[in-house]
Amino acid sequence: MPDFTLEDLVRIVGDRAGSDDPTSYTAKLAREGVARCAKKFGEEAVEAAIAAVQDDRAALTKEAADVLYHLVVLLHVTGVPYEAVTDELQRRTAETGLQEKARRGSA
Repeated sequence: MPDFTLEDLVRIVGDRAGSDDPTSYTAKLAREGVARCAKKFGEEAVEAAIAAVQDDRAALTKEAADVLYHLVVLLHVTGVPYEAVTDELQRRTAETGLQEKARRGSA
């Protein structure tokens, strides 16, 4: 079991995003606003996808960490609580995707 969790990352980002520390990348990124955070998240997601297509597991591992970090920052700056995301995931996993589609009448 890992010692470091996404909850740890959420806490660290929250602590650092509001700091006045001039050496904090998280604080700098948060001050730059939603558009900049969204752009960074998108860039990292594309880099992760490219690493996956290239079957570069080491690069994918690093890019996946970047994606998760930038997503947590983006959630923070937009005011979307991490718990809202986990609640949504829990709701979605209560039934399979095919069951959910059938319930909605989607093909």
